[in-house]
Amino acid sequence: MGQSNEPETQAAPQNSDEMFYCEFEAPPAVEKNKPARESSETDLEIEDTEKYFTSGQRELYTEACKLLGVASVSYFLRNMEESYMNLNHHGLGPNGTKAIAIALVSNTTVITLELADNCIREMGVLSLMEMLQENYYVQEMNISDNDLGLEGARIISDFLQRNVSSLLKLQLSGNNFKDESAELFLQALSVNYRIKNMDLSHNQFSDKGGELLGQMLALNVGLLSLDLSWNHICSQGAVAFCNGLRVNVTLKTLDLSMNGFGNEGAAALGEVLRFNSSLAHLDMSSNHINNEGVSKISKGLEFNESLKFLKLFLNPMSTDGAILLILSIKRNPKSKMKKLDISNVLVSEQFMTILDGVHAVHPQLDVVYKTT
Repeated sequence: MGQSNEPETQAAPQNSDEMFYCEFEAPPAVEKNKPARESSETDLEIEDTEKYFTSGQRELYTEACKLLGVASVSYFLRNMEESYMNLNHHGLGPNGTKAIAIALVSNTTVITLELADNCIREMGVLSLMEMLQENYYVQEMNISDNDLGLEGARIISDFLQRNVSSLLKLQLSGNNFKDESAELFLQALSVNYRIKNMDLSHNQFSDKGGELLGQMLALNVGLLSLDLSWNHICSQGAVAFCNGLRVNVTLKTLDLSMNGFGNEGAAALGEVLRFNSSLAHLDMSSNHINNEGVSKISKGLEFNESLKFLKLFLNPMSTDGAILLILSIKRNPKSKMKKLDISNVLVSEQFMTILDGVHAVHPQLDVVYKTT
């Protein structure tokens, strides 16, 4: 995996002439304390001197579409009362997203909102973050593959630092986030304790990004699941990342597949496994880890008492490395390992014999390997 040196650029701010305002009736009371607002208006409140649009969310959405010059989405109109809203790949654009956000301010039924691949840009994500400050029902949001870049990361970071919504899961895969964005997520997730599941896969974090995200994990007390697969975190960045992961006490699921940890990163990860007591699921597939690196991971497994699932698929280890892994589990009477995935490794008869002995100690262990 290579490090990207291409600087991130900030998009120019949207023209203020595009902004419009509207006032809503207050949504039904929710038993959550909302912070005092500095102003009674947000960009999602439409001000109209002649009338207030209070005739229902569908009418409000239709009117917002007219004012913004976009076509209404029939699927959205039909499903506004459902808990799951899938608007992926609808070509909404910034204004279409803004119209959706306006209608959702007072919505009390949508819990999961899917908006991947809609070219929502900075104005769209700003509309969504403003909506989430008012809507206390949306718990999961997917805004992956929208090329949000640095300015989008800044908007999201500012929102997360406020800890004001009910959002628990945020998917941000494929948004061209680079190391400068990692700094913003460090700032946000060091203080945010509400987000439990974060997907930052398929971005462009490299070694500096890995270091910053490691610092975030050392400070974060909310995340239960983090996906950093398909980034460019390599040896030095991997070591720095593991330094933060080592002291994290809440994360349970971590996907680091398709990075470049190598043996150096694997050695640092072995130290993490020796001391970390919360991590239960770890995916290290395709990280250029050979038998040398596997031996370091194995040493950590000898002491680990929390890990249940370890995936090392598509790493260049041999049956010797596979033997080291299962022997380390056998030596650890407190191991909770349930599944070990080394499905690209063609194992030997010796491995099979040793595995029988491991099962005598840990009958729950399922090892996925390659056979002829």
